Amino acid sequence: MRIITKNLFDKLAIDSPEEVVTILAESKSTRIETILSHGQASPEGFWYDQLEHEWVVVLKGSARLRFEVDNQHVDLGPGECVLIPAGCRHRVEWTNPAEPTLWLAIFYSDS
Repeated sequence: MRIITKNLFDKLAIDSPEEVVTILAESKSTRIETILSHGQASPEGFWYDQLEHEWVVVLKGSARLRFEVDNQHVDLGPGECVLIPAGCRHRVEWTNPAEPTLWLAIFYSDS
């Protein structure tokens, strides 16, 4: 077995027109990834509708998620997290354009 170490705050200066997704670990039913955003948002009219649950925490920066149910929104800053059940349609309304937003996301299924 090989031990792998990594600093999640490395490479935060990457300025990309797209979000940068890095898979840290995965199995058949679980995936752990970081998402680095620089002002990105979901395209107009686009909703995530995932088959798996997603637990996400903002480690740095800030963002707003919108949920289709009741048109509810959630603002997230460092340390704030949300559990998004499978099938719960949601979108990223905005991420902070003034500084990188670093997310840690864990996707998992019931089976």
